[in-house]
Amino acid sequence: MKNILAIQSHVVFGHAGNSAAEFPMRRLGANVWPLNTVQFSNHTQYGKWTGCVMPPSHLTEIVQGIADIDKLQTCDAVLSGYLGSAEQGEHILGIVRQVKAANPAAKYFCDPVMGHPEKGCIVAPGVAEFHVRYALPASDIIAPNLVELEILCGHPVASVSEAVAAARELIARGPEVVLVKHLARAGLSMDRFEMLLVTAEEARILVGRWWISACVSRWASAM
Repeated sequence: MKNILAIQSHVVFGHAGNSAAEFPMRRLGANVWPLNTVQFSNHTQYGKWTGCVMPPSHLTEIVQGIADIDKLQTCDAVLSGYLGSAEQGEHILGIVRQVKAANPAAKYFCDPVMGHPEKGCIVAPGVAEFHVRYALPASDIIAPNLVELEILCGHPVASVSEAVAAARELIARGPEVVLVKHLARAGLSMDRFEMLLVTAEEARILVGRWWISACVSRWASAM
């Protein structure tokens, strides 16, 4: 069983961050160590919420406690998601280095939540810049949505072929794998949810229940 240190948000009402991700990861057979960056009453999409942002040092102290009982070397991956502040991000990268020192085979999976005001996702100042400058080159796997992909690569993405090219731009800067969580308007069809998985060697798009080689990008650009 793989152990995943999941550092992201938690809401009491509804499901977001760890309160959404922990259950399916456990169902897939992973042992999840949830560490919350914020504790909110509800998702920010409601326009108002209560709760608190954890001090950055809190994250480091919790992980040090795991190290003190000689369990950090059993951590197989660090997952980061919603950050309550850019300073939390700096501490998370320190945690990633600490975990990899204890277990060199451990991976860092970054979900670069940067905010989407139109959908009610609000992040603190400096978080987007942190992901572009620091989290991207430190990650082994990064999973942006389309808007986040455009922010990370610095230009618009309008098709599958452009998304593959943009993902490879990111790979050249650090991660081995880019998972575009939702292609949206850049996908083959707006009527379905499509994901794109890209490495330096290949690219696959999830259409319905099936992963297809993104050689589809060659004909998709001609559609």
